[in-house]
Amino acid sequence: MKRTFLILILGFVVAMGAGMWLFSRHLRTLPTPVLIKEGPLMPYTIENLHETTFEGSTIVIDKELEKGPGFVSFSFHYQVPSKPEQKPTKKVSGMLTLPDKPGTYPIMVLFRGYVPVENYRTGVGTRKAAQAYAKNGFIAISPDFLGYGESEPPSENTIEARMQTYTSALTLLSSLSSLQETLAPYKQKPDLVHIGLWGHSNGGQIALTVLAVTQKAYPTVLWAPVTKPFPYSILYYTDDSDDEGRALRKVLAGFEQEHDARLFSWSQYYTDISAPIQLHQGTDDTAVPEKWSVDFVERMKEAKKDIIYFS
Repeated sequence: MKRTFLILILGFVVAMGAGMWLFSRHLRTLPTPVLIKEGPLMPYTIENLHETTFEGSTIVIDKELEKGPGFVSFSFHYQVPSKPEQKPTKKVSGMLTLPDKPGTYPIMVLFRGYVPVENYRTGVGTRKAAQAYAKNGFIAISPDFLGYGESEPPSENTIEARMQTYTSALTLLSSLSSLQETLAPYKQKPDLVHIGLWGHSNGGQIALTVLAVTQKAYPTVLWAPVTKPFPYSILYYTDDSDDEGRALRKVLAGFEQEHDARLFSWSQYYTDISAPIQLHQGTDDTAVPEKWSVDFVERMKEAKKDIIYFS
């Protein structure tokens, strides 16, 4: 009996030992967790931009660009930080469009969609909208962004250059108070209490990022906005590039080794948006699929956000 019991015990010990050896061997073959480093572009995350103070700069009028029935347009420039809360600054140019009659007017900040830099001049993508707003009693102001118009070059890092559109937009909003002094020689005065946003295509994505970062209730009008998360929002358009997006995918792969891309996407923070939104979408738009806008509107309505959809 004792012999049988000892054999059973010995068998149990051997089995346990073999099991532990196999388990430890399995552990050694498990993949090592991927750790996201504190990458160099972390100052541009939505949360970090929210905590950043964007000091305003002086908006300087350079010259008259165009005058027509109900409006007059000027080129202007202001200074933006090269990186959030850092100096030196860089010059960004843009277009300022005023009603042609004396008065105090609310302000619309306009963000254009993508335009190839070789085809760009100040006002492309916002000129007609700015004129319409001016004719209807608004001051319209639109930045060219770094690398466009008379602006200084953006970062050599492709991803950072994209994120500098956010810092340029946020700095412009902080600079609007300088219009009091800038427009002193003119008969048109800014109403700094009533400020709204307008964005088309990628400019709509910039407007949504501004709303998520500031959490302010700027009334916003979006025309066929890009509402997909980053970085899909830019990968979607790479089929038009000569290399079918190979270079951009390589840059993004490097970026995502050091950063969690979700932290840079307004779509992760849409519940922080408090602004009333009008969204206009053309049903035959080939650049921004109608489904994107439909899905976005449904998502915002589910979150009890103030949004009206026109198609």
